[in-house]
Amino acid sequence: DLIVHVRDITHPETILQKATVLSVLKNLNLPSHLLDSMVEVHNKVDLIERYKPTEENALAISALHGHGLEELEEEIEKKILTATGKKILTVNVNLEGPQLSWLYKEATVQEVEVMPEDGTARVKVIIGNSAFGRYKNLFPN
Repeated sequence: DLIVHVRDITHPETILQKATVLSVLKNLNLPSHLLDSMVEVHNKVDLIERYKPTEENALAISALHGHGLEELEEEIEKKILTATGKKILTVNVNLEGPQLSWLYKEATVQEVEVMPEDGTARVKVIIGNSAFGRYKNLFPN
């Protein structure tokens, strides 16, 4: 669903390495949307003082120090959700009904926050558009 190209930005041949990787990927006859949505990651930015990527849409990280990893995770999540036609939603469910069980079967449940005072839960899910449509039809409230 997604290509993440991680480069050692301190390597003296980093630009040539990028060109080589892109050439290989193009020769694999991958779908163009994969190449167009590729995430470009510049690693080891901690070794270059005040590094700013010169390439459009490149993310600067330091895997060693954890710099930029949250942004990378957010970008990957956003692109995967777009590529798969899914979204992240939080829905309120009645714990006495079948909604939570249905969500476990038809979606990816990420988090459940139970509200014992009123017998409900806030459920964070990754769900496709068609599954969410079925959910709304089955459980209109």
